[in-house]
Amino acid sequence: MSFTDLPLVIEPADLAARLDAPELILVDLSSAAHYAEGHVPGAHFVAPQRTQLGKPPAPGLLPEKTDLEMLFSELGHRPEAVYVVYDDEGGGWAGRFIWLLDVIGHHRYHYLNGGRHAWIEAGLPMTQDTPPPADAPVELTLHEEPTATREYLQSRLGAEDLAIWDARGPQEYRGEKVLAAKGGHIPGAINFEWTAGMDPARGLRIRSDIAETLKALGITPDKEVITHCQTHHRSGFTYLVAKALGYPRIKGYAGSWGEWGNHPDTPVER
Repeated sequence: MSFTDLPLVIEPADLAARLDAPELILVDLSSAAHYAEGHVPGAHFVAPQRTQLGKPPAPGLLPEKTDLEMLFSELGHRPEAVYVVYDDEGGGWAGRFIWLLDVIGHHRYHYLNGGRHAWIEAGLPMTQDTPPPADAPVELTLHEEPTATREYLQSRLGAEDLAIWDARGPQEYRGEKVLAAKGGHIPGAINFEWTAGMDPARGLRIRSDIAETLKALGITPDKEVITHCQTHHRSGFTYLVAKALGYPRIKGYAGSWGEWGNHPDTPVER
């Protein structure tokens, strides 16, 4: 069974029927403890921290190219691969990884809707066996299109065809909880907290009414959508949602509030 006709977001049964597909690279971005406890058979563990640069003041920036090449070498990256990505939190780290796949120009991927929670609720098998890492060298080309830099975002402020999706909590957005030198939000940003897009009654799957919810907020597919949080982890989920809905212009602001809120020349609203 191939992945050819499946949408970006797939269900546990879709993956279960394709676990033996030769093109599959299955990636688990759960906690190390959850992975060790049990994971989808064949899943490679990727520590979420490896998807970020990890250096202050903007730890959410892209890792060094050599580190990305090492990571994808371990996964056995190849042009024909189909990635299926999941985590244990409803899609933040998995979405961040999908953003990374866009950055390296690899567009054959799927998100397991609800991730580990949905797989367990479906009663599907788990294993503690770990696949061996591959070690074939990988050379990557990094693409700028999926990423908004601070300079780019600043140049776009006030544009009618721009929607800034702030995936942080309302207290951060309002400047009541300050995690940088400055508190508040990017001028014009729309706040829709990432977990509000998940359905706890359905194994943390993406809400079935998410398209209508975003439209009501003004986060619409006719606009360029730039999404961020503090480190582009929570906004990994919101990036994923916009991609799944087919939004044609979606960028992740990797620097996120860690960069914006600590920069001397960035405007802030409260």
